Amino acid sequence: MAVFCLVDCDCFYVSAERLFDPTLIGVPVVALSNSDGCVVSRCPIAKSKDSSSGGLGIKMGAPFFEIKHLMKSHGLRVVSSNYALYQEVSNRVMRVLETFAPRIEVYSIDKNKLHTVDVQS
Repeated sequence: MAVFCLVDCDCFYVSAERLFDPTLIGVPVVALSNSDGCVVSRCPIAKSKDSSSGGLGIKMGAPFFEIKHLMKSHGLRVVSSNYALYQEVSNRVMRVLETFAPRIEVYSIDKNKLHTVDVQS
């Protein structure tokens, strides 16, 4: 029986930014698209609709001008996309994943399918 594993890195762009800027840890963060037009990545608290736990309910693709006020009112941190950084972090993740499976299908910068060896059930 073949076994497959799907690896999806959650809020990948924000997570990559947090690796190199620890001041982004523990605060709501979004990453914006090219030219800072709209939201392309959100941390869990930024995307959560549960306001009782501090969620901001920011939707994927939300225009920056619609959420800009949250920076002052809720401490939202906003970063411009850094695709060179994200590719480098993705390459590092891939190198780790390659140690677990003989073959990997790359779906996107943050999604991969690992093909493991056949196993007996």
